[in-house]
Amino acid sequence: MSFQDASVIITGGSKGIGLSIAKVFARSTNRRLVLIARKLEDLQNARKECLAEGARGVEILAADVTDSKALDALDFASLNPGILINNAGSFLFKPLEETSGEEYIKQFGVNALGAFNLTSKILPVFKNQERSLIVNICSQASLKGYGHSGAYTMSKHALLGYTRSLRKELTGTGIAVTAINLGQTYSTSWEGVDVDPNELIDPEDVGKIILSLSELSPRSVAEEILLMPEGGETTPM
Repeated sequence: MSFQDASVIITGGSKGIGLSIAKVFARSTNRRLVLIARKLEDLQNARKECLAEGARGVEILAADVTDSKALDALDFASLNPGILINNAGSFLFKPLEETSGEEYIKQFGVNALGAFNLTSKILPVFKNQERSLIVNICSQASLKGYGHSGAYTMSKHALLGYTRSLRKELTGTGIAVTAINLGQTYSTSWEGVDVDPNELIDPEDVGKIILSLSELSPRSVAEEILLMPEGGETTPM
């Protein structure tokens, strides 16, 4: 299967930023979508929304990307993947001195280990293809420290470090690797927070950027992108 026809795998694809990315691809391409998240009911609702947006087909996989053994049971080659978007994430707003080791491990697992696990499973498939693309959704917190979200910041630093190293190892293989360092982006995690959504990044803009990356010639790769709200950071941050 050619890169233009290959499917798009999106983790955390049942809601928030991941679902917004999926909808952009549903409207703008004929690619099949593969949505991965933990809750089957949320995935079923997301599939309906993507099909309504024009998706050619939507596969849903209820799986925890932090569980490497569970991923072993999935046949990724049969999905004909060409694009992997490691979007699944979790945000803990808590000072470091109040953060438990268990809370840190959970942040690291979802925000860094999950991307490592899934990418490791899919890389053998990508290496047999002429071209493919891996996009890791990192954060502005991958680039500098933030108070009251230290565990999240540490985990996102780890994800960016992994992305940079992976890019180095895959240079010249036809597998492009991109980190998108997101500023504050509107998603379901902001529900209940006193903030104007118009002050945050439109999550569909993230999808539009990834769509553009998929349309680059195989001679080019955007290694890192920083996307910020036009008005700058807002509270809480």
